[in-house]
Amino acid sequence: MWPSFTLNRPLTWLGLAALAAASVLPLLTLRLVALALVMVGVADVWRQTRLEHQRRRLSEQALELSPDGVMITDTANRIVTVNPAFTQITGYTPEEVRGLNPSSLSSGRHDKAFYDRYWQTLKTTGRWEGEVWNQRKHGDQYPEWLRVQACHDRKGRVSHYVGLFTDISRHKAREQDLRRIGFEDPLTGLPNRRRLHDLLASRLRHLRAGEGLDLALVDIDAFKAINDSLGVDSGDRLLSRFGQRLAAQVAGGIVGRLGGDEFMVIRTTTFDDHEKWVASLRHHLSEPFEIDDNSLHLGLTIGSCRAPEDGNDPNVLFQRLESALYSAKRHGRNHDRRFRPSLEVESDRHLIILNELRQALAQGAQLELYYQTQHRLDDGGMVGMEALLRWHHPEHGLILPNEFIPLAERHGLMPALGSWVIEQAVAQLATWRSQGLNVQPVWVNLSALQLIQGDLEAHLISTLNQYRVPARLLGLELTESVLLDERAGDISPRLEALRREGLQIAIDDFGTGYSSMAYLKRLPVDKLKLDREFIRALPHDHADAAITSAVLAMAQGLNLDVIAEGVETAEQRDFLLARGCRHVQGYLYARPQPAGEVETRLRQLAASVYS
Repeated sequence: MWPSFTLNRPLTWLGLAALAAASVLPLLTLRLVALALVMVGVADVWRQTRLEHQRRRLSEQALELSPDGVMITDTANRIVTVNPAFTQITGYTPEEVRGLNPSSLSSGRHDKAFYDRYWQTLKTTGRWEGEVWNQRKHGDQYPEWLRVQACHDRKGRVSHYVGLFTDISRHKAREQDLRRIGFEDPLTGLPNRRRLHDLLASRLRHLRAGEGLDLALVDIDAFKAINDSLGVDSGDRLLSRFGQRLAAQVAGGIVGRLGGDEFMVIRTTTFDDHEKWVASLRHHLSEPFEIDDNSLHLGLTIGSCRAPEDGNDPNVLFQRLESALYSAKRHGRNHDRRFRPSLEVESDRHLIILNELRQALAQGAQLELYYQTQHRLDDGGMVGMEALLRWHHPEHGLILPNEFIPLAERHGLMPALGSWVIEQAVAQLATWRSQGLNVQPVWVNLSALQLIQGDLEAHLISTLNQYRVPARLLGLELTESVLLDERAGDISPRLEALRREGLQIAIDDFGTGYSSMAYLKRLPVDKLKLDREFIRALPHDHADAAITSAVLAMAQGLNLDVIAEGVETAEQRDFLLARGCRHVQGYLYARPQPAGEVETRLRQLAASVYS
């Protein structure tokens, strides 16, 4: 810091004393000494004056270079001087504002009470700091962060006020951007989940007598297939237009995007027409979307509820909406479902089952693999078997996979459950081989979560090596939904690596997905399993007959094996045999059986061969 300017210095006083004594000193020598002291004092005063000028000049330059605006006012609150940054921020030159009251720059946003508090604080503490809105010369308003300090003279009286302010327009804009990002979906501009929660809470608080809220959760069916076929950019445009159309349909309501392809709609109404309202949403959204010269007709799954009948708490309503949506998805695509209390009871039961499944997996005693054998159509010979998981619950008895597998997939248990199935199947193969039985390949089902985890391939190979089972005896079945799951990434190289190790690959439930033909061209696949949905009505259903015949012809052209699932009658068998199908699986040949019963059959087959 610069030292304060003062003439109260020893050399100055010494020079003054020498000047006074010079006229009375008797000797010339003493007068010359006194004169020398006077010159030293004058030189010290000159040096101090020059340093003071330099300090003031540097201070002025520092104020000119400062990016913050500076304004100095007198005790009457009239502007005395300003720096260049003041002119740059406000647009006013020093000549235009000198002598004016700073209130002439006010934006008018602050009331009299604000300025009363401002002066009270400034006079009490000698300083004030805070956000103020002012107006530029051209009329636009802007926020500034202002710091004001009172300056005192030597007697302690206020002589001036120094104000230092910063234009915080960019900071405010950045705050708004952050706030918008926190509450707004960046793709569609619609409220996100967090903002929807707040808006729903607000609407619930302000419901009047006779009013209710209709809520719907809308999910676009097979959106992943649209992304794969048209590209991510086109998919994003579709989501944006979908949100725009939905917002136009519920003008005055609230539309938001929860994420992915899920949208939420909230409507305040006095009408009891919930089902009709949901139907109108579906009708309006079923109109085709034109994306890149493609006309897209979307399938929609909708879960809905109503407040306050189904709850008056935002968290509860969100949970019940999701329960309704999941229930609608379980009943198939393009389906509606309104929340009902039984869904909550079902959710509670699912939670209980999930916890007990975790315990069963940890213990392993309640889980068991059943095996359903696969056969040749021409002579009925066994060619393989599928491993099917069963859960023997101590209270509920036998629980089938269609009840607990979806829960395991939803709550992350499939990797552990799938690993258990693989190890049990390979161990059983090792046991049968050690007994000298002629075993056929065992096929196990893989889930998307098993593919997502990175150690699936290593786990498969290490398990086969541990039990010394050839890789050709283990087959992997993947559904088309697994192949389409974007979380697993491109699985073609991974499947090719498994095939090189000797494992076989099959696509399960073939024909029920969306991109079967596209995947067949590039996936390393050995076998297709024709879904039982196409077999059930054979040979009388002409559509199923045509589809089955087409799949068999296509597979023959691609040199792929086909196994038909769900064969239960001789008519179905004869139809498939006539169309060139080689392998079947179904109740006509065998039901799923425990390993012990399958072992008995294997022994009987071996005995018949040697007899």
